[in-house]
Parts: sequence; C-alpha cells; structure tokens
Amino acid sequence: MSKQIVVSGIRSTGFLHLGNYFGAIHNYVKMQNDYNCYFFVADYHSLTTHPDPKDLKQHVFRVAAENIASGLDPEKVALYVQSDVPEILELYFLLNTLTYKGELEKVPTFKEKVRSQPENVNAGLLTYPVLMAADILIHRAVKVPVGKDQEQHLEMARNMANRFNNRYGELFPEPYPFNFGSELIKVPSLDGNGKMSKSENINATIYLADDDETIRKKTMKAKSGLSPEQPNSSMTDDIQNLFSLMRLMTDEIIVAQYEAAYADCSIRFGDMKKQLAEDMIRFVAPIRERAADLQKDEVRLQRILKEGAEKARASASETLKATRKLIGINYY
Repeated sequence: MSKQIVVSGIRSTGFLHLGNYFGAIHNYVKMQNDYNCYFFVADYHSLTTHPDPKDLKQHVFRVAAENIASGLDPEKVALYVQSDVPEILELYFLLNTLTYKGELEKVPTFKEKVRSQPENVNAGLLTYPVLMAADILIHRAVKVPVGKDQEQHLEMARNMANRFNNRYGELFPEPYPFNFGSELIKVPSLDGNGKMSKSENINATIYLADDDETIRKKTMKAKSGLSPEQPNSSMTDDIQNLFSLMRLMTDEIIVAQYEAAYADCSIRFGDMKKQLAEDMIRFVAPIRERAADLQKDEVRLQRILKEGAEKARASASETLKATRKLIGINYY
C-alpha cells in the first residue's frame, strides 16, 4: 500500500524559532516514517518582501540545517529548495488561469500586507495563495501541516484543484490540513502579544540559534504580572503564557509543582522563569550546535538539497506531464 503524500514548506526569511519547531518541524519529524514527505525551503515566497540577494543563500542553508538538526532525515524525505523545482512555476501559471482577482484580493493575509506595506503591494503578494497551491498540488498531496493562519490558503488550494478537475478531468486530490494531536500548537510570545514570530519582536521570541545567555535574558524579561493574592485565583493571560511555554519544555511533575504554588499564592515568578530558561537552553542548545556544524559543511548541505530536488522533480514532472495532457498542451 502506497504512503499518503505530505507537503509543507518554511519561508527562507528570518531565524527559525520555537513556534516553527512545535508548530511545524515537530510534526515533520513524526510524519517522515509513515508518509511520503516533501518538505521545502520556500525561497520564491520570500522574494515578495525583497530580501537582500547576498543574504538569500545563507538563509536557505540555515533553514535547511535547522530542520535537519531538529530531527528531519534527508534519507526519509525529499528536502529541497523551492526554486530547484521549476515545474512548480509552470503549474503556478496554469493555476493562475483558474483563479480570480476578486477572490485573491479578499484573502485576509493579502489585505494585511496592503495595510502594513502599502509601498510594496506586488503581484507576488496577491498571487501568493496560487503559488502555495502549486507547491502542494505539484505532488498531489493529501495532507498539509499548516498553522491556523494558512488554513484559508489551503481552502483555496482545494478550490483550485476542484476547478481544474471539473474543467479538464480528474487529477488532483483535495489537500487538507493535518497535525498530530487534537489541535495545532501555538507557542506564545514572551511579551504576551500573540505568538512567537520571526520578525515581530525578536526579544520576545526564542530562536533555535540563540545562545544560552540570550535565552536567559529573554526569558527573565518575560511578562508575568503580580503574584496572586487570593488562593486559587484565575490566571492572567501573561501567567497562562508562561505556563503554556513551561508545559512544552519542563517535566510535568515540576509544572504541577508551580501550578500548585500559584494556587496557594506561594509562587515565585523569578524562580519559575529561571526554571523555564534552563529548560529552554537544554532543548535549544543541541539543535543550535548541530545546525551550526551543518552550516559549516556547505558541500554536504548542497548534496542533501540537490538530492532532495531530484526526488521532488521526479514527482513534479509526472504531475506536470499529466496536467499538460489534460489541458491539451501536448503537441508532439
């Protein structure tokens, strides 16, 4: 019985952080044994925000290295760079002919970009969901590990698949969001404002490349508020954030001790944050060190990504050949 196909990608901008790990990479590692996995570094997607060309290679290699250092096995998955699979761009154009300007303009992430960067509302931003659909449909994936903010894009990918199938003939399965567990994990920011981000607040985000002292400083500055004055007081959002992080990082027995201390008003938030910082260091340090070693071996990383691209292109070329045949672009 053939394995189901999984596709997902991470943009090659900024530094990966704990939110990326628990929201995506952790799932990738679990999937690699049971599914036919295609994971890519989304360098084309990053171009919509005009990164400095001299930084792009370093960013791509770092993202790939941090994925491998987190447990992804290039022997079990196709790990590749998006731009190394040109078939994606041809499918992207073909899907654009089935997608309408009005529906793209209604996408919340596009409207947010228009508000936040009105001087750079380029066509790539508008058609971002179409490229994302091409990334997925090029391998005829059925499962896509994505966060809540990408679920509408995935719904659009299903719509595009169905439009193609209805117009030209059955080819693409409907892709659906997938994760292990009952709900997607959101890793809260240390300042209590939303989730950890590559760029929103670097001092409130723990990156996989952060050194030990940086992790300590960031964690000790995390918002905690005042200690409870009444037993069994309800937790403020800031306290809930700290406990959410601790449940990801800390032994459950220790977490239970701090919860009990909060309930009886004996909790010391300074001690709690010290505990959390050391637990984060124990988690991040091995990933940081393995990723740094990998980035020093550029030849190895190039080989891994080239081999991944070969696997991806083998799949993509089959899909594109079938796509062109159904559309009628097969003249010879």
